[in-house]
Amino acid sequence: MKTLPKVAYFSMEIAIDQSLSTYSGGLGFLAGSHMQSAGYLEMPMVGVTMLWSFGYYDQRIGADGKAEVAYVRKHYDFLKDTGIMVDVTVFGQNAKVKAFKVEPELFGTVPIYLLTTDIPENPEEIRKISHRLYDGDEKTRISQEVVLGIAGVKVLQADNYDFDTIHMNEGHALPAAFELLRQYNGDLEKVKRRTVFTTHTPVAAGNEVHWVDTLLEGGFFAGASRERAIQLGGENFSLTVAALRMSRVANAVSQLHGLVANKMWEWVEGRCPIRAITNAVNLHYWQDERIRNAKTSTDLLNAKHEMKQELFKYVAGVTGKRFDPDVLTITWARRFADYKRAWLIFMDKDRITKLLNENKIQLIFAGKFHPDDTMGREMFNNILNLSNSLKNVVLLPNYELELSAMLKKGTDVWMNTPLRPFEASGTSGMSANMNGALHLSSYDGWTVEGTFDGINGYTLNYPGLDDDIPWEERHWKDYECLMSIIENQIIPTYYENKEQWAHLMRQAIRISEAYFNSDRMVIEYFNRVYKPIAKGGVEEDEHASDISVAENPNLDAWTFSNIK
Repeated sequence: MKTLPKVAYFSMEIAIDQSLSTYSGGLGFLAGSHMQSAGYLEMPMVGVTMLWSFGYYDQRIGADGKAEVAYVRKHYDFLKDTGIMVDVTVFGQNAKVKAFKVEPELFGTVPIYLLTTDIPENPEEIRKISHRLYDGDEKTRISQEVVLGIAGVKVLQADNYDFDTIHMNEGHALPAAFELLRQYNGDLEKVKRRTVFTTHTPVAAGNEVHWVDTLLEGGFFAGASRERAIQLGGENFSLTVAALRMSRVANAVSQLHGLVANKMWEWVEGRCPIRAITNAVNLHYWQDERIRNAKTSTDLLNAKHEMKQELFKYVAGVTGKRFDPDVLTITWARRFADYKRAWLIFMDKDRITKLLNENKIQLIFAGKFHPDDTMGREMFNNILNLSNSLKNVVLLPNYELELSAMLKKGTDVWMNTPLRPFEASGTSGMSANMNGALHLSSYDGWTVEGTFDGINGYTLNYPGLDDDIPWEERHWKDYECLMSIIENQIIPTYYENKEQWAHLMRQAIRISEAYFNSDRMVIEYFNRVYKPIAKGGVEEDEHASDISVAENPNLDAWTFSNIK
């Protein structure tokens, strides 16, 4: 009798509750939904992540009116001490790694192991490894990956969790594959049988590269030689390339991203197949019960009005601005990275100011930038400055789980403006849809599959969308399309045809419930990625195949030389 494989899901961040600061943004939100749905479906899986003493960071607005990055130590009294401590070597020093655990009954997830070096047994330079998520210091960052991957495998084995496969959620956990390589005496085929990999982005920052000797010094390769490391990831070592060569199968996170990823990495000899499994979010966690229980259009509109009032009470408390629940509210909330273009709607300031002054729209922005991302910080501060001078605009700091949920429930339109094709998925619009917020997005990521223009939302789509044109021209084309949709479709429908607006809301809810619930995603992972890996050997999945890019000429215009 065939049984489901036991899976260990390795992720540098997992967002499962506001009270546990082990995440920075979208990757963590996705991982949290994965853990929640796997728990709900009672799948044989555990999570492995880090216990960050200071979280990602606390985002505040300083006295000078600019963003501040603050680090506040977290103290948790609800984690189980497993009593497990393992050793790893990082940059020539021994590091003791202690394991705590989130039990399933705590948050409704699968069991999750949390690793820390911030214990009295370690010197200060080792303790700081698990202080801050995505530390900007290269050696600290490499050490974090060594702890997650190598110590993670050792902790599972010490706790007698007999995993059939390791799922590396992004390249951060790659040392886990090298630890298996060590345990299998260099037999790469045995490693591949037990390893799968998810690539999350075509953006360079999400595909880490380090000089091989720095990684070797850091203990990243678990004793593998320099020559073997270069064979797998190159001298300027790419974590993504090595992960593709050390896994049995990999997956992209939307159907469009599957095309992009296959085109982007087609030059990698010996890589595994890259399939596409579209991301999703946990319906049970994200959807408000008032939306779930709304039977009629009136019920739906009243529920949204009530949730807007709750959000606007929070907005007033944070910013001093009082928003009107009867005014169309558009929210942009995600990581402040330049390609996500928070600034797009302000390209013609006079045009947007007119709509704001006439009380046609209200704009809410939220999101964190990486502490070392100068461009992201500048973008945040520029919009913060605009929010101080423009009517009906606010920027809310410290975008985390609770604020995210409040925004998705209390907004009318969820705006997503990435530069195509750099948004691999972008899950925030899915949970907004689940709460009756319509998605207004670039034609990128999951939007291609789940936002149907004029049916359940709106997309920036026009002739020549994939023409090879300068980015500045692309920005203006996208902007004109964005504003045309807001002015000529969204505003008239919202104010003049409430029945149609409620119908659009209902369709957004139905489609997100039907397909973009992570229960579907987890089942698909088991059927298309995990299931072929069975105890004692490999069962080939005869029905799964690579995504073809041969008949997609639009991809020819997309270049990723900065990553390759």
